Amino acid sequence: MTDTETTEAPRARTGRFQDRRLLVTGGSRGLGEHVVRLLVSEGARVAVCARNPEPLAALSDSLEPAGALFVRALDVTETEALGQFVEDAVAELGGLDGFVACAGGARGRGIEQATAQDWSATWEMNVGHAARLTAAVTTHLRAAGGGAIVVVASISGWKPGPQAQYGAAKAAQIHMVSSLARELAGDRIRINAVSPGSMLIPGKRWDRMRGEDPSAFARFLEEFPGRELVSPQEVADVIAFLLSDQSRGVTGANIPVDKGQNAPTPDGY
Repeated sequence: MTDTETTEAPRARTGRFQDRRLLVTGGSRGLGEHVVRLLVSEGARVAVCARNPEPLAALSDSLEPAGALFVRALDVTETEALGQFVEDAVAELGGLDGFVACAGGARGRGIEQATAQDWSATWEMNVGHAARLTAAVTTHLRAAGGGAIVVVASISGWKPGPQAQYGAAKAAQIHMVSSLARELAGDRIRINAVSPGSMLIPGKRWDRMRGEDPSAFARFLEEFPGRELVSPQEVADVIAFLLSDQSRGVTGANIPVDKGQNAPTPDGY
């Protein structure tokens, strides 16, 4: 539990996703896990994929009610595996009402070191998987009378920082959402992007920096007006809002959840 998380008050559960059927990629750890736990706690049945089976099994075993999750280990850049996961999830859940494209990542270093394969892999992990998932799910959302899609982008999509291939891919996600919002609106399908700032997640980069190099972490906090990183639960709350009927008038938006962060990394820019 991080310092940020311990300050958050318990949330009253509203059941706003009761009987909803939702899908989350990259849902076994970090932000994705927070999203899944929140959706299940609000009554949803959720299909979740991630690369490693062990965290998926642990997540499923830790949630009530039993059977709330349909899980599968896969790499979202593998087109056939992702498509089959969607079809099997639809069969298991009896349809779909929305999804969250949370899986992502980056490969490579600076422009002189990054290879063509690094750029391609970064694109596929972010834009490619979100685009293919949208294409695969649209028919099922249309059959359900509409639905909601959330693509997890990043403040790196418009606040420049290293590495360029990651920022470019996140910028493309944001633009893709604005375009698809118009394309899908006639089918009552909403699509929005959420752009998290640097999240304080146990065991991840910023949490390790806080323990291993407190002075560097203190300098990084200068990028935040409130001297506090955003928590994954705070980002999950916004994602849930965009999936819910409360946001039925919102589509094509990019919602920053970054506590006013300036540069996306301690490296400045």
